[in-house]
Amino acid sequence: MFPISTTVATRYAPVVTWSLILLNVFVFLIQWSLPEPGRDIFIDYYALIPARFFYPEWAAAVGLKSSVYLPFVTNIFLHGGWLHLILNMWMLAIFGPAIEDRLGGARYLLFYIICGIGASAAHAYVNASSTIPSLGASGAIAGVMGAYMRLFPLSRILVLIPVFIFPFFFEMHAAFFVGLWFFLQLAQGLGDLFSDMTSLTGGIAWWAHIGGFVAGWLLIGFMRQGSDNYRKYHRDEGVHGFLPDGRRTGKGPWS
Repeated sequence: MFPISTTVATRYAPVVTWSLILLNVFVFLIQWSLPEPGRDIFIDYYALIPARFFYPEWAAAVGLKSSVYLPFVTNIFLHGGWLHLILNMWMLAIFGPAIEDRLGGARYLLFYIICGIGASAAHAYVNASSTIPSLGASGAIAGVMGAYMRLFPLSRILVLIPVFIFPFFFEMHAAFFVGLWFFLQLAQGLGDLFSDMTSLTGGIAWWAHIGGFVAGWLLIGFMRQGSDNYRKYHRDEGVHGFLPDGRRTGKGPWS
């Protein structure tokens, strides 16, 4: 089930969202342009390895400093492959503009980084003994989705569901799409707590997704700008048949 578009109207160009996408692509190209030994060192230094912080003796033995907390931020700009990068950036492009529009560029960037740190902290705490590098923007993007879920639960999301070679398009409430996504992350994360499922789940950082989502849900209540700071919508902005917050009117966007 792939999201294609949303019905939430935005008033400003999502400059920060697109800048984050370009930055992630740029870092990815640097990362994968390195020769393999250098790439491994790069990932060990900038990705998040929980045991580095909870087992300093192990970290010292492998040449990592446990007092350097930079990976809690830098890991959210690294990716494990093209598919990993494309899927994350696609989700950011779908949900990011609406949150950036409600926060403003500077607050949105701060919000994104804090959600990424929250996701990193949740993953590190739950997987304290892990020596596997964790990397990817999905935790920070989960924060964006958490904020979207809180602000626009009744907006609509157009999704694509491929059945064999046939594409089927459906419209559903954001509360259902994002809620189902979060439920699956929570179910997988709880499963990992009670059984060794890492080999079955491909090493996905479920608790980074959960931590980022919760951080975004909570933060948006404090960081959202007051309505007095918003300019009014122009009549040609938004999606026909929907209110600016993405709800269907049944009569027209401005009725």
